[in-house]
Amino acid sequence: MTFTLTVSDEVRTLAPGFTHVTIEAHGLANGPSTDASSALLDDAARRLAARLAGRAPHEDPHMAAWRAAYTAFGAKPSRTRNSAEALAKRALSGAGLPRINLLVDLYNAISVAHLIPVGGEDLDRIQGGMRLVRATGEEDFVTVAGGAQAVEHPEPGEVVWRDDAGVTCRRWNWRQGPRTRLTERTVSAVFLLETLAPMPVPEAAAAAAELAELLAKSSPGARLEVRAPVSSGAGA
Repeated sequence: MTFTLTVSDEVRTLAPGFTHVTIEAHGLANGPSTDASSALLDDAARRLAARLAGRAPHEDPHMAAWRAAYTAFGAKPSRTRNSAEALAKRALSGAGLPRINLLVDLYNAISVAHLIPVGGEDLDRIQGGMRLVRATGEEDFVTVAGGAQAVEHPEPGEVVWRDDAGVTCRRWNWRQGPRTRLTERTVSAVFLLETLAPMPVPEAAAAAAELAELLAKSSPGARLEVRAPVSSGAGA
């Protein structure tokens, strides 16, 4: 069955400058972080520092646009940062970027280098298609709290990614649930790059192409489909 991803009209109205690019991948080879993926993360931090030229991540126009979008649906962006800003802040700190596993390292490196929120979802764990919607507040978000499984509910109006089973990522791209995250057993995945104006659409496409190249190199023989950027003014 063909994987589908849709953006609701409510989200399009909230963020008319939204563009997303997807990479659908099958036959992936994941595993622990490697010296090569660690080097990519270090290089991404250097590219980020050059891009910001002394500015804080939230001062970048693209990150400012994400903060405005978060504010528009009721989130506090200084407390719940979008995934790219959170990674960028860590990359520039003494803590450095986390090493998770090979596939996560690859997409985190692209996120930091281009200052673009990038996520990865295990296609074998997605139920039905993925949808970007404004929550009713009744949806289930299964997470882990204190080492045990817990169920949360998004705030009404919150922008969330969801599938037929429930929310997969809260506050747009703030926090992913464990159900669909990429693990060392993942063999099929969808990678999602999300941008807002004023970031040029070609930059999103370039970031996706760079990620696809890294995936092809790390998983020889993988089947990759990079879908053209889709803006909020077009069909998903």
